[in-house]
Amino acid sequence: MANDHENEARQRALDRIRKARGQSRPDAEELLKRIVAGDRTALAQAISLVESGLAADRPLAESLLQLASHHAVDALRYGITGVPGAGKSTWIEAAGLSLIEKGHRVAVLAVDPSSSRTGGSLMGDKTRMSTLAQHPFAFVRPSPSGETLGGVAEATAETALLCQAAGFDRILIETVGVGQSETEVRRMTDVFLLLLIPGGGDGVQGIKRGILEWADAVWVNKADGGAERQAEAQAALAVYQGALSLLASPAEGAPPLFGYGSALDRSQVESWVSRLEGRLEDARESGLLARRRQRQMGDSLESLLAREAVRRVRHHPDFKQAWEQLQAEVPHTQILPYDALRRLLDGLD
Repeated sequence: MANDHENEARQRALDRIRKARGQSRPDAEELLKRIVAGDRTALAQAISLVESGLAADRPLAESLLQLASHHAVDALRYGITGVPGAGKSTWIEAAGLSLIEKGHRVAVLAVDPSSSRTGGSLMGDKTRMSTLAQHPFAFVRPSPSGETLGGVAEATAETALLCQAAGFDRILIETVGVGQSETEVRRMTDVFLLLLIPGGGDGVQGIKRGILEWADAVWVNKADGGAERQAEAQAALAVYQGALSLLASPAEGAPPLFGYGSALDRSQVESWVSRLEGRLEDARESGLLARRRQRQMGDSLESLLAREAVRRVRHHPDFKQAWEQLQAEVPHTQILPYDALRRLLDGLD
């Protein structure tokens, strides 16, 4: 994640460019007006604002999000995760184009691994989803994951809200890949899809990480190499189904959907998306979707509390000096890290 000094330097450079061009920073109302009107540049600018780690940017970001909440269209949110190389981007592009053909507007929030040096995205999903990214009814935004756990960027939920204010009614969130806390994405989406590959040996690992038990749908991808490859996909799918039969029943509705195929085959992806859309429509009619979102709101409050607490501590006027002093002293003392941190926090009261 880029540090505060790098963020500040970047912001100063942008402000100098605006000043040279006779431009001023837009206020929240002006920025939202442009977003609602379909200005992609304004939407990208707004997303950069909510992703910013600068304390000076937060008041404007919060004002913008408050206004955006009154203009956001009702949208269904898909979470897509999977092992590296499972073909997530290929699947998402095919799914996005299929949804557009059905009359929807699609935003893809692709959370990329971050460069440890610059904090920027490493993979660049716009290049991997070139056809979808160029479609007038789509918006693809790669964002660096930074140091955020859970496979999603810190501001992903806020970014989704901005996209909804821009009129996108299908939000596809691609995560960085299966990991220890990957299930965070499920807490902000209406359906959680796990993509796997034949012969990957991921059945046991999936259970260890808690991924399988959270999945609303499991799809074995890359079953496109003839009869042998399809047989491998069927065998892998049977392993995952057997593993799930040993787990507790899902807390929210019907058991997960299972399938296999190839993301390179648009018709297969389209058929699978239709099944997911049908499942979501049933959940909406039964009230299950509303209950899931209510539960997610409670989870979001917990996450926001932790995030805001860290933000306030880091922006306390005495924090920087106290933190640097603590880092310099602790390696040379017998004080436990937890004790040292507690003393630091007590000193900021």
